[in-house]
Amino acid sequence: MINPLVDSPISRAGCAWATVVGLAVGVPLSVGKVRVVGDLIVCRGLPRWAFKRGGTCVGRVYLTRDNDGPAVLRHEARHVAQWKKYGMLMPFLYALAGSDPLTNRFEIEAGLEEGGYR
Repeated sequence: MINPLVDSPISRAGCAWATVVGLAVGVPLSVGKVRVVGDLIVCRGLPRWAFKRGGTCVGRVYLTRDNDGPAVLRHEARHVAQWKKYGMLMPFLYALAGSDPLTNRFEIEAGLEEGGYR
């Protein structure tokens, strides 16, 4: 049976909504130039309280202070693909996968080394 919430127009709409939320947070807080890298919108220069670890991906928006090197952006682009696949299920599934990036399936799929976890 096909799940209408996964890899569907519904999940892509959820990713679009999350992107709007990410932009609503990232654009006003960004002190750097907001830029587009492939399918990823990078908001740089945010205060540390705005994200966990080195940054976070909300829909297509990557929120970070200064962790935006090429390898990290490849890692975050994979998170964008996950957001498109799972839509608004993504935050819940990610939380269920656990806070340890070394065992979190979404971080593993995105590439631990490129994400700076090894």
